[in-house]
Amino acid sequence: MQAFTVHQGLVAPMDRANVDTDAIIPKQFLKSIHRSGFGPNLFDEWRYLDHGEPGQDPAARKPNPDFVLNQPRYRGASILLARKNFGCGSSREHAPWALEQYGFRALIAPSYADIFFNNCFKNGLLPIVLPESVVAGLFDDVAAFPGYSLTIDLGAQAIVKPDGSSIAFEVQPFRKYCLMNGFDDIGLTLRHADKIKAYEAERLARMPWLAQRML
Repeated sequence: MQAFTVHQGLVAPMDRANVDTDAIIPKQFLKSIHRSGFGPNLFDEWRYLDHGEPGQDPAARKPNPDFVLNQPRYRGASILLARKNFGCGSSREHAPWALEQYGFRALIAPSYADIFFNNCFKNGLLPIVLPESVVAGLFDDVAAFPGYSLTIDLGAQAIVKPDGSSIAFEVQPFRKYCLMNGFDDIGLTLRHADKIKAYEAERLARMPWLAQRML
């Protein structure tokens, strides 16, 4: 998992409340047994005018010119600004996969669905919670200034605006530790790889029959 320490990026506004996971990555794209390739289908039903199915060439499809991510001023955005209850609906982990694989590193919203919120941290995304009034102010700033970008310093737990002012945010210490070091659940376990190997070797020495295989 990619570590998150300090990130500066263009902000894209998703000005809708209660964006559910089926909107983030529609159900037909969950058929894949792989964990990659979901970025081109992020917000598929809003992003394209034609119906999307797995395996289509995005270049051959009809983009919706009115959708925010298709507007030139937001091309390359890596911070998504959203309204309340972002990521509601099903618990599909494909939703943070799609956001991360599109290129987003952080989300800013007043609230998130609990499972989606947890899944973001497990997949290298930083979901920041701010008061609705502060989020509304950021929406105004993004609308007023093309190319609006923010710097997110996870260590300092601060969002730095273009004018140099900052917004503090809270993050649970363990989640912060994992993100800053790039540890998902597997990475956390592999910190103890030497101890695991030593335990397995000692167990096999005591119970050698465990090495036998059924024919």
